[in-house]
Amino acid sequence: MTVSVRPAVAADADLIVQLVGDLAEYEKLSHEMSATAADIAAALFSDAPRVFCEIADLDGEPVGLALWFYSYSTFRGRFGLYLEDLYVRPPARGRGVGKALLGSLARRCVEENLGRMYWSVLQWNTASIGFYESLGARLIDEWIGCRLEGEPLAALAGS
Repeated sequence: MTVSVRPAVAADADLIVQLVGDLAEYEKLSHEMSATAADIAAALFSDAPRVFCEIADLDGEPVGLALWFYSYSTFRGRFGLYLEDLYVRPPARGRGVGKALLGSLARRCVEENLGRMYWSVLQWNTASIGFYESLGARLIDEWIGCRLEGEPLAALAGS
């Protein structure tokens, strides 16, 4: 059993959409999924991408992804890495794939002197929470996520 992590390439756009769709289904959020392969390709593989993706292969078969972007901490005065999506297909779970993806991102943080790696997890996802805690991640429950989208976003933009 060999796990490898590689940067996504343009030919992976359909795979990425499939994996993100699988994640949306797992998180019971399929109704929010509208991204297409063209959307993903435009975001990840433009001349100046603002989001990046790593693909995990298990014995040569793609089984997971980590989609991320740079963030910035004014308190630390340094850039960080925000992990938007981490997903491993169910048959590949428990085989080191998630740890390999997170390890790859952690190495990037160290190599680029980034201040931290940050992500969110749904409160009901106890399996993932346990996994993250086993790696030393600290749950931050004093912050509440906020989202502005759709009509309220447009209304604010027009004010």
